[in-house]
Amino acid sequence: MNYAIVNIKGMQFKLFEKKYVYVPYLSQDLGKKISIKKVLLFYKNGIAKIGTPILEKISVQIEILNHLKGKKIIIFKKKRRKGYKIKNGFRPIFSKIKVISFLEE
Repeated sequence: MNYAIVNIKGMQFKLFEKKYVYVPYLSQDLGKKISIKKVLLFYKNGIAKIGTPILEKISVQIEILNHLKGKKIIIFKKKRRKGYKIKNGFRPIFSKIKVISFLEE
């Protein structure tokens, strides 16, 4: 099975062809097809190509399917014996993407 390890917003993701992945929010419109050029590793037919640090001639074509919120993350701060307690939280926004194909030049 072919796969690529790419860098999206400072995080590394292992992408398989025709599979779905949740990544940090991408500010593109829904249904838009974009190309990711920061490919760190590409594996095809038993042969792995490793970039130093990225592969120049390989890109990954993806489609943005959905934007959604994740589960709530609770941030709780406390200092003992001081009466200081703060409870905050937020829900991070993710983008659901589908890998269309890997392009080799």
